[in-house]
Amino acid sequence: MKNAVYFCNPNVWNDVYRGSVSEEVGRRVEIPATVLTRENWRQHPGLLREAEIIVSSWGGPIVDEEFLAAAPEFKLYLYGGGSIKGLMSDAAWERNVRITSAAEANAVSTAEFTLSQIIFSLKRGWEYIRLAKENSPVLWRNKPVSGMYGSNVGIVALGQVGRKVCELLNSFDAEVLACSIDVSPEMEKELNVTFVSMEEIFKTCDVVSIHLPSNGETRGMIGKELLSLMKPKSTLINTSRGAVVNQPELIDFLEERPDVYACIDVTDPEPPDPDCPLLTLPNVILTPHLAGTMGRECPRLGRYMVHELDRYLAGRPLKGEVVRERADTLA
Repeated sequence: MKNAVYFCNPNVWNDVYRGSVSEEVGRRVEIPATVLTRENWRQHPGLLREAEIIVSSWGGPIVDEEFLAAAPEFKLYLYGGGSIKGLMSDAAWERNVRITSAAEANAVSTAEFTLSQIIFSLKRGWEYIRLAKENSPVLWRNKPVSGMYGSNVGIVALGQVGRKVCELLNSFDAEVLACSIDVSPEMEKELNVTFVSMEEIFKTCDVVSIHLPSNGETRGMIGKELLSLMKPKSTLINTSRGAVVNQPELIDFLEERPDVYACIDVTDPEPPDPDCPLLTLPNVILTPHLAGTMGRECPRLGRYMVHELDRYLAGRPLKGEVVRERADTLA
């Protein structure tokens, strides 16, 4: 059996690999019970020296030259989390260390959360919660809600989460419009979407859901020029990264357009400053980065890593492998 080692935050290990998941890992590789962390790994040189596989999650190792020197047999990084940003160095890529992520599994939770926001927003649920608390007489008169039937839902970017949201929306009677860097007639048919420009999405959709990765090209991409196109009583949802939205321009827009709601799960910075208007604007629903995998959803990530381990041991392609050329384009 090949040698492996656990390396992540101990609390995360308990969430991701506890119980039957760790038992399955133990049946496939030689792996000690000690969980290495960014604080203690230098105290266990023997464990790293023999390890070919690192079984990890949030709080996993940053694979720089020092780490590589301590782990001469290291070949596979099983990252039971989402984004791998900041984990791999040039030295790691050059030594041909392979890394695979559970981003596909993590996308399930984010997509489900996003779907819940889309459905509730199309019923103007957040607005009517506010009106109910205010005991507004408007609550019991005209209620201009649309619901899912016949609505236009816009998906900005088709990474792991964006694609999964499109798949979930196929169960509903809504027109799904999408924009992405990579488009093709085959993808359009597979996801049952219509590809349009980003401007068209903001102009025509009742809900616009952002799924952009955060990088130099996307930072601040969603600003007032696009936001100003939004339909009356539409909703913006962001479960990707706070930095892809120009936050000051978003705040100005929402102050000027109280009819538009924003469901914001990510901010820049995170958490927001105590005096940030996103905390108090009545047309903002702010959640503390809830969309991703949490609690009892976490073992899904560990089980994904078990399946990846099986593929590696059998010499098959890894489903979630991230290659150097794509690392900078992912969330």
